[in-house]
Amino acid sequence: MATLRLSRIRHSLSPPYKSFCFSSSDAPWYKYTPPPSYHHQDPLLSAISEAILNTKTKPLDSSLRKLLPSLTANHVINLINLNPYSLPPHSLLSFFHWLSSQPPFRHTLHSYCTMAHFLCSRNMLPEAQSLIHFVVSRKGKDSACSVFSCIVETKGNHSPNYLFDALIYAFMDHGFISDAIECVRLIRKHNFRVPFRGCGYLLDKMVKSNSAASAWAFYKEILDCGYPPNVYCFNVLMHKLCKEGNLEEAQLIFDEIGKRGLRPTVVSFNTLINGYCKSADLEEGFRLKRVMEDSGMRPDVFTYSVLIDGLCKESRLDDANRLFDEMQERGLMPNDVTFTTLIDGQCKNGRIDLALEIYRQMLMKGVKPDLITYNTLINGLCKVGDLKEVRKLVNEMSARGLKPDRITYTTLIDGYCKEGDLESALKIRKGMAEEGIRLDNVAFTALISGLCREGRVVDAEKTLREMLNAGMKPDDAMYTMVMDGFCKKGDVKMGFKLLKEVQGDGHVPSVVTYNVLMNGLCNQGQMKNANMLLDAMLNLRVVPDDITYNILLEGHCKHGNPENFDKLRSEKGLIPDYASYTSLVNEYNKTSKDHSRR
Repeated sequence: MATLRLSRIRHSLSPPYKSFCFSSSDAPWYKYTPPPSYHHQDPLLSAISEAILNTKTKPLDSSLRKLLPSLTANHVINLINLNPYSLPPHSLLSFFHWLSSQPPFRHTLHSYCTMAHFLCSRNMLPEAQSLIHFVVSRKGKDSACSVFSCIVETKGNHSPNYLFDALIYAFMDHGFISDAIECVRLIRKHNFRVPFRGCGYLLDKMVKSNSAASAWAFYKEILDCGYPPNVYCFNVLMHKLCKEGNLEEAQLIFDEIGKRGLRPTVVSFNTLINGYCKSADLEEGFRLKRVMEDSGMRPDVFTYSVLIDGLCKESRLDDANRLFDEMQERGLMPNDVTFTTLIDGQCKNGRIDLALEIYRQMLMKGVKPDLITYNTLINGLCKVGDLKEVRKLVNEMSARGLKPDRITYTTLIDGYCKEGDLESALKIRKGMAEEGIRLDNVAFTALISGLCREGRVVDAEKTLREMLNAGMKPDDAMYTMVMDGFCKKGDVKMGFKLLKEVQGDGHVPSVVTYNVLMNGLCNQGQMKNANMLLDAMLNLRVVPDDITYNILLEGHCKHGNPENFDKLRSEKGLIPDYASYTSLVNEYNKTSKDHSRR
């Protein structure tokens, strides 16, 4: 009889239990049909409960060996909901996890959600969140509707608010942003309290990973359902939109601050002013400064620095100096950024004396220049060729404990090479190597150019190889520079070897490259090869220019009958195209033949 009764109980505890999503037309919008409940003396629940209680003396697998094959998730749900022996929550959770490792038993979405509600009601929030996190990892993307529905179905008398928070966190932690947003919308749609903690976490992640426009749309959505507005959030969104160049949307957010009952901060104004200045809309930047002052706020150092930078970029240096003076009159101490901005503006406009004067003011006011300040000044001085002042600055920089970086070294190499001081440039390069700093594209270009100018073409070609080995790809101009060096030394063969390299990946160099080789051939009197090169150019659809034809003309003049050819050339003037060149050469050949017959 006992066996028959146990069999009936098992059968009755296994009804179908399906998850479903809900339509807004449902009234009510969901229907929860719990598994059958049983008297607390139910023999199956009692057997499971006793086995859990006695785990210290008898393992669960031996206690429940006979029941395990017929045990279902619904039995677990009933055990959690009824808990006839008032088992401690940790014991129930241990049993829940133990079942997960006992095939063929399988938990369902409903058993997980039931246990999560139970844990929340016992204030075991981290454990509940861990279960929801696991559920999301198994259900995956686009599961917001099914998991949300199950949390509601199984809530009973429990509040689902914490689990909604946990669900949003879980979706975000797995990178399922659209699911997290869908959760918030489902919560709103079905009139549950919006979980602000989860919304804040979602908003933060959206700002960092999504477009700012999407984050702003979501922020407006949750603000409209009672999420407390915060100036910090507005400022962060404005900053991101300004970085994306979306100033129109950033301005709308700024205007929204006041509409939400908040007051823009100095950071709010500065963020938008910086955005306008970066987009070269100084007029709007200064308008905001006036609005700021009219509202009783004082612009700070950042405000002035941003506006000064904008003026310098537009070469309005006198206006920048006036704003700098206004800043100091208002008792604001310029920082290293402000000074460096002014120095950079003066350097870019060739006013190096004024840049050095600002640098001296900086030192007098006790503001320490940083590496950016020195690099700015060194670059300006190198451009005007004042290498004496450059050396002085480098020494000052070292005395202040600042080590040159890649930018410093590259600027110095470029400056020395342009002034023809190749030895100093090579010395700087050696210092770079000792510091373990690799040359960049600018440094390589400067060195190759300098070596070619000095006629050290073999060293230039060697440096070109170093550049290739460093993973950089020299451009046509750099190859052409080295080709020209070899051609001028009479090594046209090496020039053509480099041409073959350039053409290796199917690239077709410009007419300038071919002109260099053409000139090399013509200088050596290889007119036949020069004409063949011209044909090759035409076949590759490289259009020869007037320089090409006049190089060929000079070649014929030097290595033909100069008396007749000079006469023809003076009559024709500059040779602009292939037809003119061919006509002139044919005429020259005819004249030469007539002359020889006489």
